[in-house]
Amino acid sequence: MAAASERSPNSRQPRRVPPGRPPRDGYGVYIYPNSFFRYEGEWKGGKKHGHGKLVFKDGSYYEGQFVDGEIMGEGCRLWASSGNTYSGQFVLGEPQGRGIMTYKAGGRYEGELSHGMREGHGCLVDQDGQVYRGAFHSNKRHGRGQMVFLNGDKYDGDWVRDQRQGHGVLCQADGSTYEGQWHSDVFSGLGSMAHCSGVVYRGMWINGHPAGTQATRIVILGPEVMDVAQGSSFSVKVQLQQDDGEVAKSEDGRVLKISAGVRYVQLQAYSEVSFFKVDEDDREMPIQTPFGFDCITYPLSSPKSGGLEPRAALESSRANSPLHEGDLEPALASDALCGQEDPPGGLPGGGCKPCCPEDCQRVERGCAQFMDVRLGPPPPGYHPVLFLGGVHKKAGNSPRSCLGPMRTAPTTQDPPGGSRGMH
Repeated sequence: MAAASERSPNSRQPRRVPPGRPPRDGYGVYIYPNSFFRYEGEWKGGKKHGHGKLVFKDGSYYEGQFVDGEIMGEGCRLWASSGNTYSGQFVLGEPQGRGIMTYKAGGRYEGELSHGMREGHGCLVDQDGQVYRGAFHSNKRHGRGQMVFLNGDKYDGDWVRDQRQGHGVLCQADGSTYEGQWHSDVFSGLGSMAHCSGVVYRGMWINGHPAGTQATRIVILGPEVMDVAQGSSFSVKVQLQQDDGEVAKSEDGRVLKISAGVRYVQLQAYSEVSFFKVDEDDREMPIQTPFGFDCITYPLSSPKSGGLEPRAALESSRANSPLHEGDLEPALASDALCGQEDPPGGLPGGGCKPCCPEDCQRVERGCAQFMDVRLGPPPPGYHPVLFLGGVHKKAGNSPRSCLGPMRTAPTTQDPPGGSRGMH
């Protein structure tokens, strides 16, 4: 029996020892008096030393290296209560150093730990598949790190206690990018947002929103009325202003369009003005404007391309009622030249910056200028007509009194006219 015990360290057979006493040296099995622990492995001087497996009564266990009775070195640990497992370095029974923690609920952490918590640099994949690589402190993301979110957004910057805080860059899945200050996981402080539509905002942010320096209105500068001959160029300058009238210089990239419209009016008998009649087949739903009248679109031409440029349709302002019978007066005004933001959903390329035709301009520091704008010829179905108050007079009283409201107008060379507009 004694000889067998002496040979057991080499044969790796558990040594039989008197009850209540752990083995002195070699390989053996010991069940602790409280029956909560059971150890099987290598011993030295009556202490666990070398490789062994410590099993807990609840099913948890540690298997790996021991030094002078303590869990120390490389090993693997299972916690039965949580189902989590850890494989890596241990110090005095706790995960410390580098290792891999696998969570039963999903996800894993690979990196540095201290006293069983994530500490230092590592990579955390959560149960949703989101990935964080960077610094940790007290089990939380803390310091510099990069995060890839489930929706495709990517963040690179500072973290404080599991929240984005400090300076960081967020690249969103739609192509929008924010760079600047963060607090409590939202934009806060000085920052710049380049939206996928091309709109850029630079300035202060509070609780995730621009801090009061956004434009609240679009203002067309210049005289109330401009005289414009058909075919001649004119320019329009637009400002994006705040409530106090100051230019919103933080506005960059917003796309504005201008469009011309033929104003629908009921002419009085004594008025004398050029206007259009529209063929029944070419009539379209009138567009409501914020200026108290309806209109239908009229083309603008470009001297650069020599052809007609796309014009804003103002779809959001279309009236629900059909065009009433009556007379049409052409109007191209600061009223009818409506600057409109190009909606992000309508931009080409799914986030790429659109190229701007002549009737579209991108705002720079709150201002945009449209150069070389021209009135195009009337589209098919638009017939210029001259209405004279002299229709109630005798035919001989005026050389043009023979023309009635439904007669052909002189030519399209007569410039369109309209109130508060360009004549």
